[in-house]
Amino acid sequence: MQQELTETIKENVMSLFNYLHTHAEISMNEVRTTAFIKEKLDALGYRTRTFDDCPGVIGEIGNGRPIVALRADMDALWQEVDGKLQANHSCGHDAHMSMVLGAAMILKERLDSFHGTVRLVFQPAEEIGRGALELSKRGVLDDADYFYGVHLRPIEETKDGRARPAILHGACGTISGVIDGEDAHGARPHLGTNAIEVAASIVNALGHLHVNPMIPSSVKMTNLHAGSATNIIPGHAEFSLDVRAQTNEAMNEFKQKIKQIVQGVATSYGVNVSLDDSHGSPAAVSAPEAIAIMGDSIKEVLGDDHYDPAGLSSGGDDFHQYAIRTPKLKSTMLGLGCDLKPGLHHPYMTFNHDAMYDGVRILTTAVLKTFERAADEV
Repeated sequence: MQQELTETIKENVMSLFNYLHTHAEISMNEVRTTAFIKEKLDALGYRTRTFDDCPGVIGEIGNGRPIVALRADMDALWQEVDGKLQANHSCGHDAHMSMVLGAAMILKERLDSFHGTVRLVFQPAEEIGRGALELSKRGVLDDADYFYGVHLRPIEETKDGRARPAILHGACGTISGVIDGEDAHGARPHLGTNAIEVAASIVNALGHLHVNPMIPSSVKMTNLHAGSATNIIPGHAEFSLDVRAQTNEAMNEFKQKIKQIVQGVATSYGVNVSLDDSHGSPAAVSAPEAIAIMGDSIKEVLGDDHYDPAGLSSGGDDFHQYAIRTPKLKSTMLGLGCDLKPGLHHPYMTFNHDAMYDGVRILTTAVLKTFERAADEV
């Protein structure tokens, strides 16, 4: 069943990547990306669906069950690159889209060889943990049976030429806070409360937060905005906390303790601090059946000696929202080694582009194996 790529498909995948890489768009603004992908899927003969109030594209080919879905995230990050703030694909989403489109080309050619439906989910806003929830609300996977994702892996996690059948992400989230006090004259600090000092005390207090040391977790302040003039003590500030824990249970406990600490600091200063923790992604929820199929696909494409087992990752991905919201869905995310360095989200991230060809072959093989196993079970 091993899928060999023609030179035409390789050229198309690289052309797609080059376009998507140079036309990056940030979360919930993937308008041109949506139109581009829809055009490509339409040309391949896929039935497509878009949304009036949300970026993203759903493509389908085939009919009946099982319904096997592939997901690619679409958004880029807003980063400074060579002194310029811009949308930048430093998390590999351009490669993910290219690989799923490459798989779409092969699956179209193999349409007569399987019974069932292929569904492609091109999802916006993964970076802000919103896209999976938006598409879940629209029921894009309510009737699906299997669901596969893919993500490039840093070189420290998975070496080039190797792959993992599952990325066991931890839970991650953002807690946004607003310190609401009154400004004071720089010469009269006793007439107000310095919101910067409140924020500093929050950082210090969080350093004394203790949870189960056997479960990896971290919290750090990643944004702080306060002040408008050098001779005004700001009473108002906005901040963000990046919160991570390896399990969903630990994340719930961790967030509760963080809120208690922040409110304790607020009380000690006599100010109000409001918090919003609605943005985030859960820890991995992967199905053994899906992991087994993906593992067999990796071994078939790359060989047994280039297979790595499912591995923990301190990063997060909203891919797992789908499985939580649709418990019967069997899902896993392929971890693709590709010599990625110096790291994900680094403004100058690079990787071996040829690894995308392995990704296309593994994803295609996983989809076809899923159909094959379903046929054997009938």
